[in-house]
Amino acid sequence: MTQPVASTIDRIPARKSTLGEGMEITRALPTRGRRMIGAWCFLDHLGPIRFAPGQGMHVGAHPHTRLQTFTWVIEGEILHRDSLGSEQIVRPGQVNLMTAGYGISHTEDSLAPGTRLHAAQLWIALPHAVADQPPAFAHYPQLPQWQAQGCTWSLMAGCYDGHTAPTALHSPLVGLEVLGDAAGPVHLALRPDFEYGLMALTGGFGIDGAAFPQDELAYLAPGRDSLALQLQANTRLLLIGGAPFAEAVTMWWNFVAADMPGIRAYRAAWEAQDARFGTVPGGEGRRLPAPALP
Repeated sequence: MTQPVASTIDRIPARKSTLGEGMEITRALPTRGRRMIGAWCFLDHLGPIRFAPGQGMHVGAHPHTRLQTFTWVIEGEILHRDSLGSEQIVRPGQVNLMTAGYGISHTEDSLAPGTRLHAAQLWIALPHAVADQPPAFAHYPQLPQWQAQGCTWSLMAGCYDGHTAPTALHSPLVGLEVLGDAAGPVHLALRPDFEYGLMALTGGFGIDGAAFPQDELAYLAPGRDSLALQLQANTRLLLIGGAPFAEAVTMWWNFVAADMPGIRAYRAAWEAQDARFGTVPGGEGRRLPAPALP
């Protein structure tokens, strides 16, 4: 039996921002309308973009704390390097998962100049009990993928429809991509204890007659056990969800902390080139300065 619906669906427009050396991206989380969905605390949609000859994405060394970075590539290749010495290319259909813990730094570069790039980059806030763990990096080249309802389903995180993703998480979450070439209906099974966000990375979708174009986030509060969608042709739908995050977190720039004094301490450590964040081998000395605190 369908559970009572806790609320209507909120429409949250994304905003444009800039990543690294002038690459425009679309930021869906955090925004004024919604800070988190479960432990998911950040969602950037990169591209699709074709770089000019000789150009590409090059993000200099920058720090993270108390979160996991989650990179999902749709088109192109991204080279990850970090202060642990990790060096890993992530390709379409694969996930790079970096656990910042008490501190890490990394760089990100597209591999071949003048090529296309399309990806989603997300962050996951770590619960306080494990937030200051040692940093780590993992690469997942194979993820569950199957055909259903005329679409290709790829499970990046958590469990869905009898499938379990291998990605190592610390909160109850789900991350799912649904790719439909033809227009048509799609039925999603949901957990009533989860809140959800849906965003079309290409195409668009409708819910109860309301249209959601590309890069517009639909937020669902807990309470539903299913959802009927109408996909446009050539839609690539991203679904993220999780149990509402019960702990207070403070986010600023690339840091997650328990409070603002923690943010100030992390910023000071980064600017002082403290050993907490290490150095990135192969980073060619590219290092992003922290912006001024408000």
